[in-house]
Order: sequence, then C-alpha cells, then structure tokens
Amino acid sequence: MDTQPREVIVKQSVRALLAGAIDYAGLFPPSQLAMSEAVLNYATYRNSNYAWMLGRFVVTAARLDEFYESAGDFIQRDPLDRWHIAVVAGEDIVETLKQVELFNTRHGEQAICDVLEVRANSVSKIENTLNGLCPGTTAYFEVKMGDGMSELIAALAERGQRAKIRTGGITPETFPAPSEIVQFVRECLAANVPFKATAGLHHPIRCFRPLTYEEESVMGRMHGFLNLFLMTGFAREGYRPSLLEDLMEEEFDEVFRFEDQSVTWRDDHVLSLWQIEQSRKTGIQSFGSCSFDEPVADLQTLGIL
Repeated sequence: MDTQPREVIVKQSVRALLAGAIDYAGLFPPSQLAMSEAVLNYATYRNSNYAWMLGRFVVTAARLDEFYESAGDFIQRDPLDRWHIAVVAGEDIVETLKQVELFNTRHGEQAICDVLEVRANSVSKIENTLNGLCPGTTAYFEVKMGDGMSELIAALAERGQRAKIRTGGITPETFPAPSEIVQFVRECLAANVPFKATAGLHHPIRCFRPLTYEEESVMGRMHGFLNLFLMTGFAREGYRPSLLEDLMEEEFDEVFRFEDQSVTWRDDHVLSLWQIEQSRKTGIQSFGSCSFDEPVADLQTLGIL
C-alpha cells in the first residue's frame, strides 16, 4: 500500500459507501498477527492515503493492557485524533465492562474504547450488558441466524441498540447463505437497528478463494463487502428479497458502475449519493477484517480506488 500522505481523488459515491468502513481485526484469524505487528499496521494505515476507509482497532477485552503496551508510543506521537477501539467482550460480561471502564479511565484522552461487541444469545444477555455499559460506549450484539434471530433484533430495537452479523470464518460452513444475510439485513432495517458485519469479507466482490493464508488452505465461496453494502442500500429502498439475494451472489465486477453521484448495478438498479449516505447512517456501519491491505488492493485492481 502507498502510505505517503497525499490527496487521492475518489468518487463521492465510493467515499460515502466506504468511509470508516473497515474495522481492523489483524489479531483475529486468519491473519492472527502478533499484537506488535497489528498495532504497527494500524498506525501505518492511519497515516496512509486510505485512512478515510479505516475504522476502529479490534481487540478482545482480555488483551487491552497488552494492546496499550504495544500501542502507547504510537498513540502518544500520533498527530491525529484519538485512537478508537472496538472491544470484543469475553464470556464474563461484568469483567469485560470493568476492563473497558478501567482502560478508558487511564487512557481515554488518547485512546478510547467506544464500541463493545457482544455475543447475545438471549434477551437477558442484552439487558445485563446494558445495565453496566459505560456512557459513550456503543454496543453491537452478535445474533445467530435462524430461530430466535427475530426476537433478538426486536429486543435490540426496543432498547435502541445495534446488531452484528457473522458473515464467514475459516471453514465453508461458517459462511451463512445469501438468503440468511438478506433476511438479517431486512429485519434490522425494518426495526431501525443499525448493524455491523464481521469475518469473511476480505474481498469487494463475492468470489471463490482460499479461506486462510495457509498453504493448501481449504477453498470456499466468500461474500463480498461491496455486495453487502450495496445490498443494504437496495434493501433500504424496498427491493424484493430475490433481487437482493441475486446481488449478494453477484461475482462479476463489471456490472457495478461507480459515478460521482451514484452507483449502478446491472444498468437498471441505481443508488443515489443520498441513498448511499442514508444506508450507511441507518443500516450498515462497518465490517471487521483481519486485513486492510487486501480490501484496498482489490479495490485498486477494480479501478474503484
């Protein structure tokens, strides 16, 4: 990646669609980097040409102290604003909330844990989290596909909270079907529940690729983050589920056309700049990726960046 700060001309529609979209999760599989390497990468990305696409640094609650040991010097020398951290909660939510509060008390002026990601398999887990959530912290509750999903999304809507969907992993069976993702997105939009995604979204367009960076890695069909972000925009405009599923399954980049004020899919379906902005505001917020270089390089190859 070209890390020299300079002006990069990017279409307004692309900026609206992808601003702050990539939460950097280099500590997690399949990259699973050492803390020092992940921190160095994030510091570099913050000062790169594509810093506008970069979201939060993702770390587990149990590694917050280790994170600051590696990142403290970078954070103190950083001329930009505070580092923003997304914390993945441990099994003990009370302990996680204590760890987040302590970190923010010690370091909040320079690095702030302002997002908490929690696996929620029950309404009581949501309530227990909210009872101890620090002011200024936004929680995303990961819900599973299938039975119980609708109930949990409704519970999040009643409490003004946000959802999270797992869109992949390191084995084929961890990738939900396009229809399941469409259902999740439509239910979140109908309930006014903003959401984020995580895992399996390294590439812009749906593709068949190795699922890890290991030699002889198992291959699998990976969802594309452009597919997901644009599908959310069209879902918000009331497109029927079958068409949204077709968009999630789209594997040809040439059918997407980015203009300054709009994005077109298959010549017939258009999202205006305003519609894209609203989709990001009320729908998909970001996605976690163990790589930042890979999404940027792919977008450059496609001529989008």
